[in-house]
Formats: sequence, structure tokens, C-alpha cells
Amino acid sequence: MYQFKLPNGIVLYKWPHKVDPTEELMKNELISLGFKAYDLQTCPPWFERSSHAHNYEEIRAAVEGCITFHFAEFPITIEAGDIVIIPPGIPHEAISHNSKPFKAFKGSRSGERSVTEFGDGRGSIEDLERQKINKG
Repeated sequence: MYQFKLPNGIVLYKWPHKVDPTEELMKNELISLGFKAYDLQTCPPWFERSSHAHNYEEIRAAVEGCITFHFAEFPITIEAGDIVIIPPGIPHEAISHNSKPFKAFKGSRSGERSVTEFGDGRGSIEDLERQKINKG
């Protein structure tokens, strides 16, 4: 993997292999970096996730599609095969700017998940799905 260390502490890995990434390959890459997956998430087309942060290093290992993480300093777009590691406490939004789903492993060093909401505080994708089900 090609590694890029960005000024705000974010680390980006670009896919160097001449094969398409698979769930198995991306999970193995995530594990090789010392992380444990807590979710394999598929974001729908035109997905928007409100500003939030984590109290641990978050990792995303993209399996298919692309998504843009918006940070205060700059955006980062990742696509299938890419990995981004976001330091604790760094607020970010995640937005897919196209009509294709985005699938990625989400993880942390411990394999546990927690989140701190910012902005509109709409909640996690799981909370939003539960709200839809409860309304319907």
C-alpha cells in the first residue's frame, strides 16, 4: 500500500495492486495495520453523514465505490482499495457524490465503536435506519 501522511494526522493508503479489492483482501489489510473491523457498511447512493468524531483512531477500508470525507482543512476522496485512518477527535462528514453505493469496513484498534455528534447531530446511519423503521 502507498502511504500518505497528511498535515492533520490523517493517514491515507492507496491501493497498489493490479487486482480488484475484495472484502477478504480489504479486511486483511485492515488487520495488518493493527485494526479490528466492527462493521462492513454499505452507504446508499447520495449518502450524507453529518459531522462527527470518534474518541479513537477510526479506519475505513473501501471495498467498492467512492466517498469523500470532509475535514475542516480539506476533503479526501477514497475509492475501492483505499484505506483512511482518522485520528481521535477529528470532526468529519462523509458524503458520496454519486449514484453508486459505497461499501467499506469500519474499525478501530479495539474493534469497538463510539461516536460524538457535531453539527445537526442527525445520528449514526444505524440510528437513522431505526428511525425510518419506527416511522414506517
